[in-house]
Amino acid sequence: MEAVKKSDWAAFGKRVTKGLTGKQAEIEVDSLEIGAQIQAEWVRIFGVDYDRKDDLFEVALEGLDHLINKPREVFAEESASGLSLLAIVDGEGTRHLIRFR
Repeated sequence: MEAVKKSDWAAFGKRVTKGLTGKQAEIEVDSLEIGAQIQAEWVRIFGVDYDRKDDLFEVALEGLDHLINKPREVFAEESASGLSLLAIVDGEGTRHLIRFR
C-alpha cells in the first residue's frame, strides 16, 4: 500500500472516482471501541471525494454516504485492474477500509 499525501487527497478522489464506474465496494470500520464492523457489503459505489473545507472524505454508495471526519492518513493499493483497497485513518484513530471489485 502506498501513502497518499494530504495535498493530493482532492485530486486523488477525483481520479479514483473516474475508475469506479460499474464497481462495487465493501466498507469495514475498525476501532478499539467497536472492533471490526462491516458498514456496507458489496454495494454499487458512485465516488470518493475529499472536502477540504469540512476536512472529510465522503464515500458515496448506493443507499449510503459514508463520511470519514478529520482524516489523518490515506493509503491506496492499486494494481493493473485499478484500485483494490483504500484505507483511511480518521482523527480518532479509527480505520476505514474500502475494498473494491
